[in-house]
Amino acid sequence: MFPERFSNLPAYAFPRLRALLDVHEPGGEVRHMSIGEPKHAFPAWVTDVIVEHAAEFGRYPINEGTPELRAAIAGWLKRRYDADVDPDTQILALNGTREGLYNAGIALCPQGSTVLMPNPFYQVYMISAISAAAEPVFVPATDTTGHLPDFTTLPVDQLDRAALCYICSPANPQGVIADEAYWQALIELGEKHDFQILADECYSEVYRDTPPVGALQVAQAMGANAERVLTFHSLSKRSNLPGLRSGFVAGGPQSIARLKQLRAYAGAPIPMPLQRASERLWADEEHVVENRALYKAKYELADRIFGNVPGYMSPNAGMFLWLPVEDGEEATLKLWKETGVRVLPGSYLSRDTADGNPGQGFIRVALVAPYKDTETGLTLIRDCLFGQE
Repeated sequence: MFPERFSNLPAYAFPRLRALLDVHEPGGEVRHMSIGEPKHAFPAWVTDVIVEHAAEFGRYPINEGTPELRAAIAGWLKRRYDADVDPDTQILALNGTREGLYNAGIALCPQGSTVLMPNPFYQVYMISAISAAAEPVFVPATDTTGHLPDFTTLPVDQLDRAALCYICSPANPQGVIADEAYWQALIELGEKHDFQILADECYSEVYRDTPPVGALQVAQAMGANAERVLTFHSLSKRSNLPGLRSGFVAGGPQSIARLKQLRAYAGAPIPMPLQRASERLWADEEHVVENRALYKAKYELADRIFGNVPGYMSPNAGMFLWLPVEDGEEATLKLWKETGVRVLPGSYLSRDTADGNPGQGFIRVALVAPYKDTETGLTLIRDCLFGQE
């Protein structure tokens, strides 16, 4: 009666976390550090823009995004990456990047292909591949590879069958950044084996010092096929607006046309007042600079608290710590029962392989709360799992 294609999937990360923890009483005040839901204030004027255009809730939204929104996005891509993108043919507004990352598999991936992705990874990559009747290929992103996947190590037959390659930079959960050389090598591999690169760059504006280089930026500088790279961005992390559900994908005209066609039948366009707010947000950098400074302060806080922990990785970008522990589930449960701090086992973001689960020896800790709350939570984690300073 029901399809079998999703029957062997594990429970999603957060239902698994609830099943692990909620049968036990917390050992202190509950502190949520498991989910990357930004808690910094978004610009106050966002509400004013939505109210100003509230009458447009009475209209069906423009599927591909208003001309003004697409122009604002194209302008941002030019300022941020010096990337030239036609707003009419190379940009599609999204109801959050997860929608686009999922639909890319449906719209662009032939059945029977392989879809390459890092391990650990954002789980929508795998579900997109399975939905497209493709084979997900999990490529370890561990300390031996600099916490970015080395796709060049894959067998030639898997590369030749590959249609899509998902890659996240700055990486979730590790926070490492793909540099220009990494992007060049991946794009060259895509050109050689004719697969498309889906660059999940939704954390690109949350970094310590140096702006991460972008996939589209490098592809254009190389003169790569315009269809080779699609980049996905969001206002959730950049502007502290996860509930706005506003992002975009930019790429080659043929790819965007196929995504637009699918979305016309099965998509959920952004409501018009929210598109109007998004227009303003992509045009404004002041609030982004302020937000980034708050995260930089918390990076430095984490360095102070965990600097003596063996294997600690100081974050250069993103909003997570990827902390080494003996066993992620055991550490998560111990933290909950003894302190009330709620984190996520690294294995919940990874898939088991013949060589084990690359997230098994980690926990992911979100740095999204205000500074003082973050300081308290990180101190509790250190004292509970690593011993007092």
